[in-house]
Amino acid sequence: MKKNRMRVSEVFTSIQGEGRYIGLPQVFIRLAGCNLRCSWCDTRYAWEGGREYPMQKIIDYIEKTGLKSVCITGGEPMLQIKGLRILVERLKSRMNFVLLETNGTKYDEAVFSKVDCVSCDIKPPSSEEKSDLEVAEKLKDKDQIKIVISTEDDYYFAKQFTCFEAEVFLQPTHPMKAGWVVDQVIEDKLDFRILPQLHKLLKLR
Repeated sequence: MKKNRMRVSEVFTSIQGEGRYIGLPQVFIRLAGCNLRCSWCDTRYAWEGGREYPMQKIIDYIEKTGLKSVCITGGEPMLQIKGLRILVERLKSRMNFVLLETNGTKYDEAVFSKVDCVSCDIKPPSSEEKSDLEVAEKLKDKDQIKIVISTEDDYYFAKQFTCFEAEVFLQPTHPMKAGWVVDQVIEDKLDFRILPQLHKLLKLR
């Protein structure tokens, strides 16, 4: 695939449903292709497929929305690293805020340093997949780590991120009870935030 083209699953507008920027209206660019197969993934349609689009067509759509905040998500955006570097460069000159969502399996200094926030979805035991913890260790305080908590084992796994520079967000989900997670974070005196996945509560994309 040429570096000025990207394989896209969908482009749409909604609100950010997770992490530090929850509730923020954004343009979402969902790139196609993923190197993981998480057991509870809610965007399996983006694992493969998608359509190739010229970079300019993607930029034109974003500009027509009038929004100044964009989220690059997937799938796994880092799999299209050559095009991603160009896309980020072009978006940074046009947008007020660029957020990159990644599964924490691949690192690229040029991309990670340029976006306003890297949102790293660390994979806990219930996902039946693994992120690269060395990627998480390279995140800065502008970035964030998100961990879905579906089981008690997921919570105990998440505790190892207390010393990381990036802010940590726990996302309790069925069948895990949010109250149990809150009680544990308080008891363990962890500097974590606990937030739901807002877009799911509001039944949005």
